[in-house]
Amino acid sequence: VQLQASGGGLVQAGGSLRLSCAAPGYPSGRDTIGWFRQAPGKEREGIACMSGIDRRRSYADSVKDRFTLTKDNAINTVFLQMNNLKDDDTAVYYCATGKTRFGCTFVAGDYDKWGRGTEVTVSS
Repeated sequence: VQLQASGGGLVQAGGSLRLSCAAPGYPSGRDTIGWFRQAPGKEREGIACMSGIDRRRSYADSVKDRFTLTKDNAINTVFLQMNNLKDDDTAVYYCATGKTRFGCTFVAGDYDKWGRGTEVTVSS
C-alpha cells in the first residue's frame, strides 16, 4: 500500500497550504501518523505527529502555532494545514504511519509506511 501525499505547490510567504495524505485502508484508526519534511541539502525532520490511541499531537518548534495535523476518519485521510508559511518551510513533505502507540515521535525509524512526497515552495 502506497501512501500518497498531495497538496503541495508554490505559495508566497505568509500564505497557506493544506497537505493531504491518503491510501486505501490507511491510515487506520489506530496508526501513529507523522509528517516529515526534507529541505534541499538538509536531513529529513519530523514536524508533526499524532498518536492513534490518545490523539495527542506534537509539533516541532519550527512549525508550532502555524501547522495543524488533523485526521478525517470517515475518509481515512490525514491533513496538514500550514499557515503563515515562511521561506524555511520550503521542502518536500512526506506523510508516514507507524505502529499503534501512546504518544508519537519524530524518529523516522518509528514509522514503517511512507508516502511519496509533495513539494512545497515558499517564495518571499
